[in-house]
Amino acid sequence: MKPMGRRGFLAAATALGVGAGLSTHAIASATDDNKAVDDNEAADKTTDIALRDRDLPFIGTEETFSTRELMVLNDRLFLEDTGLAELGPRRIGAMDEAGLNVQILSAHTPGVQNVPGKKGIDFARRLNKLLVDGPMATYPGRFQAFATLPLQNPEASADELERAVREDGFLGCLTNGIIGKKFLDHPDFEPVLTRAEALGKPIYIHPGLPPDEVFQIYYSNMRPEYQKEFQDQVLSISAYGWHQEVVTQCVRMITSGVFDRHPRLQIIIGHMGEGLPFFYKRILEKMSEVTEKSLDKPFEQYLQDNFWFTTSAFPQTELLELLLRYFSVDRVMFATDYPFADMKVQTDWFRGVDLPREAKEKIAYRNAEKLFGMKV
Repeated sequence: MKPMGRRGFLAAATALGVGAGLSTHAIASATDDNKAVDDNEAADKTTDIALRDRDLPFIGTEETFSTRELMVLNDRLFLEDTGLAELGPRRIGAMDEAGLNVQILSAHTPGVQNVPGKKGIDFARRLNKLLVDGPMATYPGRFQAFATLPLQNPEASADELERAVREDGFLGCLTNGIIGKKFLDHPDFEPVLTRAEALGKPIYIHPGLPPDEVFQIYYSNMRPEYQKEFQDQVLSISAYGWHQEVVTQCVRMITSGVFDRHPRLQIIIGHMGEGLPFFYKRILEKMSEVTEKSLDKPFEQYLQDNFWFTTSAFPQTELLELLLRYFSVDRVMFATDYPFADMKVQTDWFRGVDLPREAKEKIAYRNAEKLFGMKV
């Protein structure tokens, strides 16, 4: 069977419910998904904890959108069926049903970060202005946004980030994995890091597609006869590869001295820390000694001082508990990963989590208010 192109795969896979943006939790079987929804609905009716926090406000910090133009660019027309391009009544209705007060919007991976030259610069500007003139104007207070950047041109990206922040009130920017064949710690991206730090705005690192060479070595040709099941592609993205790549990028930023050069720079990662809490003690054990003389601070301090984490698409209490074991509750924010995950499932789950009300308010909305300088 002729292999399907990887961009074409994402189009078809999203139509099947296993496309870009889905977590391991979200690509479980339909039976498991239905059971999870039923369990959450039952919990809402029967537990005092869930009923106690029905009034809890929420800010969603990883909420995705696209446009037809962006879908055409990335060969993903099927994504229209998911609600990505809908920024009106359907999305607002889902937010109201879930009790989500604000969505912070970001362009679907990989955005325009692989589009070179003036085309990429103009495309990024159009996407950012579309949000300002569209949903942010039509539904005041319900939508905020991370800037889309033309990262093939770092200087232009820094300028667009500053324009979007100063003129349009954007809250920072979002990148999507490896940029071409470079991580954010590469010297080419110093203008973006410098500008983000100067503006006091965070960078959200979202996963992206691995380069073709990485895909071929790590993920391809495992079971060619089952190509139609997308085994290798799913493994390379939402099932595994995405999460490991983000952790790799974060650790590289520390070891390369990014935060020694930019001590106030703040990085956000989603999906309950992308596996970082699981590896936390191991990473510290192995990296602390070897970086003792090369970094200004202990390795662990950068993880505590320069990183924030969101719950996007992982409504799993045991993972939240693991995250909070190693990171302050003051560094965790709520997110749903809409439309790839059900907003109401996420908010219902979090209302039922057995944490003190103060901690739940911090995660649900107060930490986002503090980091972004906004109010619900």
